[in-house]
Amino acid sequence: MFNGLTEKFQGIFSVFSKESAFTEENIKDAVKKVRLALLDADVNYKVASNLVKRIKEKVVGTEVEKQLKKTDAFINIVHEELIDLMGKEESAVEFKKTPTKILLCGLQGAGKTTTCAKFAQYIKREHSKSVSLVALDLKRPAAIKQLQILGAEVDVPVFAIEDEKDPNIVAAKSGELDTDVIIYDTAGRQNLDDDLMEELSCLKNLIKPDYIIFVANCGSGQQAVNVAKAFDEKIQISGSILTMLDGGARAGAAISIREVTGKPLYYEGVGEKVSDFQVFNPKSMADRILGMGDMINLVKKMKREISDEDSKKMEEKMVKGSFTYDDLLKQMKMLKKMGSLKGLFKMLPGASGADLDLSGGESQLKTFEAVIFSMTRRERAGIDDLAMGRKKRIAKGAGISLGSVNKLVKQFKQMKEMAKKMPGMKKNITGANAKKTAILKKNPHFNRFFS
Repeated sequence: MFNGLTEKFQGIFSVFSKESAFTEENIKDAVKKVRLALLDADVNYKVASNLVKRIKEKVVGTEVEKQLKKTDAFINIVHEELIDLMGKEESAVEFKKTPTKILLCGLQGAGKTTTCAKFAQYIKREHSKSVSLVALDLKRPAAIKQLQILGAEVDVPVFAIEDEKDPNIVAAKSGELDTDVIIYDTAGRQNLDDDLMEELSCLKNLIKPDYIIFVANCGSGQQAVNVAKAFDEKIQISGSILTMLDGGARAGAAISIREVTGKPLYYEGVGEKVSDFQVFNPKSMADRILGMGDMINLVKKMKREISDEDSKKMEEKMVKGSFTYDDLLKQMKMLKKMGSLKGLFKMLPGASGADLDLSGGESQLKTFEAVIFSMTRRERAGIDDLAMGRKKRIAKGAGISLGSVNKLVKQFKQMKEMAKKMPGMKKNITGANAKKTAILKKNPHFNRFFS
């Protein structure tokens, strides 16, 4: 996510690493590069210019303490400004009214239908509310069928009227649904047009939704921001949901859309699975953009998926900073409950640069298991070093190549080294992230994992 922008920011931050003080020249050079990086990531021109202006003003007025590196001071300023720009705090939808009516809108291809199912499952899981979906996209072929399939996947009923061409009739009859929350899936277009806006305006007046949420495709960058602004001017959206953040997303939509529309970012879709849906957190997004990992959402995943007992066991291993091969297998199986292993390790601060190939999922776990079961007890415990002769024996016993064994050994050593650094990460993830760390330290799940 945002790899290009993240790399550019990290290159910019190195400007100060070899210099003893902030100077007019290095500040000017850094903020210029920040501006170019933002524009290249398709951030709105006015938003980028204002952001850079605020960053420069803060840097010029910063008194850097001796113990704080200039690089960290600059990162901290950029980090705080990004958070402010994207909303400071979470702005989730409230479900106080029954039924709470939510109308999703956006252009065709933004992911509205998939978002309906993801949102419905999220509401059931996090708020214990009953949810119904209503199919109002009567233009796109098979749109109703797609919503029904997704609804079945998340065990949510879908209200639809076959062969009906008027979405207003469907919407009117859906008012009889006995459910806590109703999510309406509306039609989109390839481009903005008067017919679409007229249809949405009529539905708005008929349904009287509590929330009108624009679904923004992050893959389209600033275009999504411009479209969101147009929707807001026509039907007054309540806020936005970002989709397709797992692909080749540009940062334009994430950084610009709240500033341009003046409306909050509610949620984000971060993967293809229906469970890949979460509340948008400005601090989390700023962390990801700057390459600081995503500790906020990692802690949330741990709290949801891992029991207190398992967390305590994990804590003991992390505190000691020592893995055995058996520990590796146990912890990877535990973490697998939380999602893709590759995605989880990317959420760790400093892990983005590690050469960890965790994309194989279940098949790779089976390979790891075969290798570990082919080891002696002393080898698993790390007492006997895995010399070439031992590796060949293990490869033969596991039925895999010597190269695969070498790969596992390499990853084991990297993970063991990462574990040793965890106590330091808890104290100070980065100089720029001290405030966030202090907040996270209050969370018991964070303490158990990173003590």
